[in-house]
Amino acid sequence: MVSTLNELSWLKQSGFGQPEPRHGLNLLYWFARDYIDVRNGVIVPRFKPQNGDFGFHKYQNRIEEDDHIVPVQNLPYYEVGNLNAKGADKLPGYVRANYSSRKPDNNKDRIIVRRDTDGTFNRVYVTEHSDPKRFDRSRTYRVSQGLLTIIKNMSREQYLSQLSSTQADNFRYTQHSHYETPPENNSWCTIL
Repeated sequence: MVSTLNELSWLKQSGFGQPEPRHGLNLLYWFARDYIDVRNGVIVPRFKPQNGDFGFHKYQNRIEEDDHIVPVQNLPYYEVGNLNAKGADKLPGYVRANYSSRKPDNNKDRIIVRRDTDGTFNRVYVTEHSDPKRFDRSRTYRVSQGLLTIIKNMSREQYLSQLSSTQADNFRYTQHSHYETPPENNSWCTIL
């Protein structure tokens, strides 16, 4: 079962993209603001993920010992966020700002989308690597259309400010230094 994030506070408590210098929060902001539109309750991509723009590539959702991170479906999944992927250099500078191949934690966050037959996205997930080859099932969340719309309607500064614990955390986050991870607590999310 995957939890669904419906509110900014739930995203904050999930720990996704935290602590800085991880790029997940900025990746999700870019995705909501520049990669998709939400129209009539449908998530419509502005680009085709199958073309590989911005580093998108097919996500296989391989089942290893019956432990997959997203539901097994007959619809394709695509992944974005690997800053080493072909095309990832087209992501905005604020997403790539802290990337260093010598610091593996700053390239562990990903967005996974499930593409419907009409080209829309019927599911959006955020996740992180638990090791260089596998994603962490316990750190994988579905992102609701409502939360994507909330993010889309915010400035980046407002968004990052809402996800910090204090003004000092927000300052440190935007200044590219340490950002404290909130404690894990799954009482703030819905289960599907």
